[in-house]
Amino acid sequence: QVHLVESGGGLVQAGGSLRLTCVGSGSDISSHSMGWFRQAPGKERAFLGAVTWLGGTYTADSVTGRFTVSRENGANALYLQMNNLKPDDTAVYFCASRRFGDDEVAVTIRENYRYWGQGTQVTVSQ
Repeated sequence: QVHLVESGGGLVQAGGSLRLTCVGSGSDISSHSMGWFRQAPGKERAFLGAVTWLGGTYTADSVTGRFTVSRENGANALYLQMNNLKPDDTAVYFCASRRFGDDEVAVTIRENYRYWGQGTQVTVSQ
């Protein structure tokens, strides 16, 4: 069993930055690939980025250049640095993990993740 907890969300003005953190606990988290998704009201949950258990890093084209995903294995943590935030970035942001998995397509598919955090709200004002 894996437990994921996100933090770092909040209210920020357009152009600002936030850093989200996801801390995982449970069995063998180091063998898990971990990713970030977000879901805005009325929209599908969308992939943002992931770091696999082998260290492969993938970022969605839609946020490349503004969002950076990174991982600190010693702390069982996954981070999402978000810069130049826009009102369209307003959403609930979720951390997810799955055991193993290093395929660059598979990590983008939410159905491939078994464990999810409760989400953290990010609101970007004009």
